[in-house]
Amino acid sequence: MTLRKRRHWVFDLDGTLTLAVHDFAAIRRHLGIPEQADILHHLVDLPATERAAKHAWLFAHERELAVAARPSPGALALVLHLREGGCRLGILTRNARDLALLTLAAIGLEDCFEPAAVLGRDEAAPKPDPGGLLHLADLWQVAPASLVMVGDHRYDLEAGRAAGCRTLQVNQPGDPWPAARDRRFEDCHELLAVLQAGD
Repeated sequence: MTLRKRRHWVFDLDGTLTLAVHDFAAIRRHLGIPEQADILHHLVDLPATERAAKHAWLFAHERELAVAARPSPGALALVLHLREGGCRLGILTRNARDLALLTLAAIGLEDCFEPAAVLGRDEAAPKPDPGGLLHLADLWQVAPASLVMVGDHRYDLEAGRAAGCRTLQVNQPGDPWPAARDRRFEDCHELLAVLQAGD
């Protein structure tokens, strides 16, 4: 099936529909997390009091980024094109759901995603776990293979691959994870051009 005929699209948010602004190295340093450790997985293993305090700092820091979010090149036009074509649209992010909703409002896309289809780290196991994609497939009552997962990071692509979805990489220089993606696009502009050309 060509991309143009796909009706169920799931997007990562930060760095995919928005310009990437998270300084993960600085976040790790502030929270005392080892350089190569996954932030969310590291926090899960901390004692309850320390975990709560660090999650609170992370939420406040990410909230500042959310309200100042700016769309990535072509993101608005791509999402509006899909919505106008009758596609179902979802968000699967490792951020908190409330912050995802703030981000969507900041970039003017809050009306394009039904709230039940916006999943954060508390609604689904963080990517690369495929659970969020399987949840959206169930919500939309389609097979996971019907979904397209669009993201900029290896975790997005690996989650999509594990769920059996079509995987598209955007906004990532080079091609660092060819085994995890079906197609690569420079940005959302290029993906939209392909859809408009009927591919």
